[in-house]
Amino acid sequence: MSTPTLVADAGLPREGGADRAVVDVAVGVLIRPNGDFLLTSRPTGKVYEGYWEFPGGKLEPGETVARALLRELHEELGITIDHATPWKVEVVDYPHALVRLNFCKVFSWTGDLQMREAQAFSWQQLPVQVVPVLPGTVPVLQWLAEERGFQGATYLIA
Repeated sequence: MSTPTLVADAGLPREGGADRAVVDVAVGVLIRPNGDFLLTSRPTGKVYEGYWEFPGGKLEPGETVARALLRELHEELGITIDHATPWKVEVVDYPHALVRLNFCKVFSWTGDLQMREAQAFSWQQLPVQVVPVLPGTVPVLQWLAEERGFQGATYLIA
């Protein structure tokens, strides 16, 4: 595997040493027709508790990204997605885990949002108004800004 593209909290020790296995995660970038996108807070008791991120979760053994995203969004948010479009992949070296984030855009789903892990949610535009933002989320905000024609990091977080 190549060197991770993003190192979060570089000054902190890494759990598991240099030979850590990569944890694959499916992440949904839910986008409304008006361009709003969904951010959720990390639940109480999880690493980076209270940080804002795009929803999703770990792939189970033998599971595809699409199947994991369908399962995770139903488990966490109570929605059923119609289709997920693979978008970008980002590897993040967090102190607790080496994570490969498989981002998918989601434009259509059924059901009302239910925060089943007692997390908060917020529909956002750029610049986002919620803080703190999880380090692995920042590149996605940059990609969205570039797609929308914004220049510079000042458009990412208010």
